[in-house]
Amino acid sequence: MSVKIRLQRHGKKGKPFYWVVAADARSKRDGKFLEKIGTYNPNTNPATIDLNIEKAAQWLHNGAQPTDTARAILSYTGALLKHHLDGGVRKGALTQEQADAKLATWLEEKAGKVDAKKSGLSKAEADAKAKAFKAEQEANAKRIAAQAEAAKAAEATEEVAEEVVEAATEEAPAVEENNEETQA
Repeated sequence: MSVKIRLQRHGKKGKPFYWVVAADARSKRDGKFLEKIGTYNPNTNPATIDLNIEKAAQWLHNGAQPTDTARAILSYTGALLKHHLDGGVRKGALTQEQADAKLATWLEEKAGKVDAKKSGLSKAEADAKAKAFKAEQEANAKRIAAQAEAAKAAEATEEVAEEVVEAATEEAPAVEENNEETQA
């Protein structure tokens, strides 16, 4: 029986959530599995991966073959590095303490990179919000200025209309007088 380390899809339509499992290669994608090793959530940025490195390394020692995506996840979390270092310990190239120290330093560096990415994303999001807020304030100022101009133009139009009406009322008696004179 060949064993694969692969992803098992869960979640709803458009929002996938995966379990990382060790399963028989002949079983269905979402079917029977031997052991759940961890979870993978690609919906977050950066993707959330919760993996038991010890179980993953044990399955790799037993000959389980990861799929391409599962291999990327195992590499990202350090399970493949642990498997590699354990092979060096078995061959006598280094001691278990040295292997654990190398793995711990690698995991610390990786955590630093992930934290830097998260802080960069949050800073970029905050900058985008600030830029959008500033643009909105400018648009509001322009809109208020345009309303003020429209109000001034309306007042000017009303004044001109009033002057025209006054001029027309002053000319109306004069026209009536002219009409009376021409009739007489």
